[in-house]
Amino acid sequence: MSNIHTATNSMKKLSSYLHSLSQTPHRLRKRMLATWTPDQEFNQVRHRSGADMKRKLKWHDLVALGVGGMLGVGVFVTTGSVALHHSGPSVFISYIIAGISALLSSLCYTEFAVQVPVAGGAFSYLRLTFGEFLGYFAGANILMEYVFSNAAVARSFTEYLSIAFGENDPNVWRVEVPGLPKDYSMLDFPAVALILILTLFLCHSTKESSMLNLIMTAFHVIFFGFIIIAGYCNGSAKNLVSPKGLAPFGARGVLDGAAIVYFSYIGYDSASTMAEEVKDPFKSLPIGIVGSVLITTLLYCLMALSLCMMVPYNKISEKASFSIAFLKIGWNWASNLVGAGASLGIVASLLVAMLGQARYLCVIGRARLVPSWLAKVHPSTGTPMNATVFLGLCTATIALFTELDIIIELISIGTLLVFYMVANALIYRRYVITSHAPPTHTLVFLFLLSLSALCFSLAWKFKQQWWGLVLFGGFMIAITAFFQHVVSTTTTTTTTNWSVPFMPWPPAMSIFLNVFLMTTLKILSFQRFAIWACLITIFYVLYGVHNTYEAEEIENEVDSSVNNLQTKVEIIQVH
Repeated sequence: MSNIHTATNSMKKLSSYLHSLSQTPHRLRKRMLATWTPDQEFNQVRHRSGADMKRKLKWHDLVALGVGGMLGVGVFVTTGSVALHHSGPSVFISYIIAGISALLSSLCYTEFAVQVPVAGGAFSYLRLTFGEFLGYFAGANILMEYVFSNAAVARSFTEYLSIAFGENDPNVWRVEVPGLPKDYSMLDFPAVALILILTLFLCHSTKESSMLNLIMTAFHVIFFGFIIIAGYCNGSAKNLVSPKGLAPFGARGVLDGAAIVYFSYIGYDSASTMAEEVKDPFKSLPIGIVGSVLITTLLYCLMALSLCMMVPYNKISEKASFSIAFLKIGWNWASNLVGAGASLGIVASLLVAMLGQARYLCVIGRARLVPSWLAKVHPSTGTPMNATVFLGLCTATIALFTELDIIIELISIGTLLVFYMVANALIYRRYVITSHAPPTHTLVFLFLLSLSALCFSLAWKFKQQWWGLVLFGGFMIAITAFFQHVVSTTTTTTTTNWSVPFMPWPPAMSIFLNVFLMTTLKILSFQRFAIWACLITIFYVLYGVHNTYEAEEIENEVDSSVNNLQTKVEIIQVH
């Protein structure tokens, strides 16, 4: 009988789901552009997690989280490869360009984070501005970036840790499986162990995790200082121009390198996802987000210069670049020390990134675009435990197989696209939602700005006539100035409210730089990204839109019933 009952229930669920699928066009029209207000996001949606996240973090915690999240990734993972294949000794210029773009994006993030201090980051900002689907699309891409980059960085931890113990072969602690494809055949069990340990630690408490990161980041910055000073003392400025000059691959190589090292700036986004756990978000968020980007960019540039001064760019190792560089100048003990310090930095960056990724998934679960059990916050620890464990297992699985080179450009294109969307959202929110200007003017401006940025970027990529660059560049400046003059914005700036200055120039420049850097990536990156975009769109159409539609219908019925009951009670009391 129980089997019959189970089969009957299964048939009912299947029939119900097929009925839902038949209503997909109607539900898409109703849900894709559905938006929320900041008050609804902060109260009604946030309460779906059950318990609240605990507000324990201060501005210095955010600075440490942002710096810790970025430092261990960029310098130790991407610098050697970019210097060898793209930028040469001018890799520090690539970091400057990427840093400027990240700074402009961080300004956009900061205004949103101050106005909507919840854990959703770009997902929440875009859902409030452009609707459910674009918010979901951005959130899915950010999660992809986090999981893939964390897995790749964990594998770099194994490389540097092996060198810290005196091993010169970065793969010595990995297990080779001959039957698997070439780029997936080196199984990395130390990386898996690290991710699982951090997952358990993050389930315990955010504040303790933040304190651990603060201590590790302080040691990490001191360690950076040692590498910078040692590199300058033992290196030679001649290596910056020898053998083929400062930029052996030309300006295009420098810009190509900037697009790749942009992957290194994901960490500040983690700081914005902690907004729900900050004591004074109006003061702490601007200092934490912008400050961490500025500090990290400076350290990146100094570290890149140090590496290229120690070793000519064409002799830099792709794997464990800094440790191998010290070996080549005869400092074996320093090579081991660098391996240990780099391992510590990578642990710090993983800790922050895994904090951020769990909060993203938690907020997407609140919106019911993924199963709602992922949104639950544990009442005693105040952490999104289910999301933390689920993503930890996904990251560990990928870290076991996948090499960094397979996914680094896919990560960069996803990051650039999300930051591009956030910059557009800020302009639209400031001029349309906040200032109540007609949306047509702003949408036309955003379209023309993106189109001219794309034309400029393609003219550069395909080496067209110089007048094309002047034409499209001048057009971007002209339409931005015209828009600023014609469309007014009324922003109330108080002592407790931070907003981006000189609007709309910072987000407009961010839009241009993100488009430009995206077009420098390889076609293969766009092909892989297109496959990922199709997969997450199919998931939304088959699951997300139906789940949110039905959940909103139930909530509306409940609210209507409560209102009717209150009305009846008031009538009875009057009589």
